[in-house]
Amino acid sequence: MRRLLIGGGLGALVVSVLAVSLAACGGSGGDSASERELQRQADLYAIDQIEKTWHRATSEQDVDLMMSLWAPNATFNVGPGETLTGKEEIRRFWVDAPVFQAENRWVSETPAYKIRITLNGDRGTLYFECHYVDPKTGKVIRVVGADQQVARIDGRWLITNYIGASPSLTP
Repeated sequence: MRRLLIGGGLGALVVSVLAVSLAACGGSGGDSASERELQRQADLYAIDQIEKTWHRATSEQDVDLMMSLWAPNATFNVGPGETLTGKEEIRRFWVDAPVFQAENRWVSETPAYKIRITLNGDRGTLYFECHYVDPKTGKVIRVVGADQQVARIDGRWLITNYIGASPSLTP
């Protein structure tokens, strides 16, 4: 009798676990509001990682890491009438940029309150400022605004268009 009760209880447990598993995997096939919100938060996080990687690349003078942020056909507006197109032209810019020169061992950072991200499906925008600081003197050497369009391409968020921006002095 005892064996029958244990066996019956175990069978009921297996059926319950199977029913919960099927319910979790099945359903209407549509995204729930919580799944959409979770995806939105993941996308915002991934876009924010572009800013963090940018600063790591410039602080460590790693051009390859910088180039990992750009879409193959990205555009980079570095000034009035000067737009670079494609990763090859953009790479040449960074190789010659002051922040990547061996004699300039600057640290790059952004005040967190100056980061702005928007998201619309597989596209978005990212704005942040680069404050380049000489760690030997503690002085800010340069401040540059980065106003970018980003897109999810092959599952990764990449910069598709960059326009240099004048940093605002207000939060």
